[in-house]
Amino acid sequence: MERKTWLPLVLMLVFAASRWPGMLPENFSAAHALLFCAAFWLPGWMGWVLPLATIVVTDVLLNLFVHPVPVINSATVTNWMILVLFVVLAKWLARRRSYGRVFLGTLLGALLFYLVSNTVSWLTVPGYAKTIAGWVQALTVGLPGFAPTWWFGLKTLFSAGLFTGLFAGAMKWSEALDATEPEAETEDEEEIETSSEPAPEAA
Repeated sequence: MERKTWLPLVLMLVFAASRWPGMLPENFSAAHALLFCAAFWLPGWMGWVLPLATIVVTDVLLNLFVHPVPVINSATVTNWMILVLFVVLAKWLARRRSYGRVFLGTLLGALLFYLVSNTVSWLTVPGYAKTIAGWVQALTVGLPGFAPTWWFGLKTLFSAGLFTGLFAGAMKWSEALDATEPEAETEDEEEIETSSEPAPEAA
């Protein structure tokens, strides 16, 4: 298996482990970055199935063993639907791959998640007035007694940028190693050919 394929697989395992409570600061997650980057780089069906399967399986396990909520509930299903848009965006941008597109797509995805998830909260949570002012409240200060939603959005963008940088750096390092390996193989082949040539006869 090529390094550019197994490296995203390893990073997805790291991401799955990072979702355990206490591994990262609250509302600071590698989810958006690694989900997008894995979908961006993994080929074919793996880019569709693996990132979403990692999210679904870890969500189910967390709801089953950690959070006192139903295993599958409206909030998790809504998140899954939003994250499907992440994968669609990643696959669309991956038609022409560049590191700039990775950063752009990850940040756009994190912003999309922030807007859509808070809009869904505005529509479904009784504490918000179903007006433009209530929607603005859902996007900014949130409900009394909780951290402001703008702070949650800022941490989401920051963590997405940070983990995307780490992922992109790992992929760039992988590509550099792949580029040096053929050169080393060519040098080894040349040495073998040289050593196999018959020695010149003495006059």
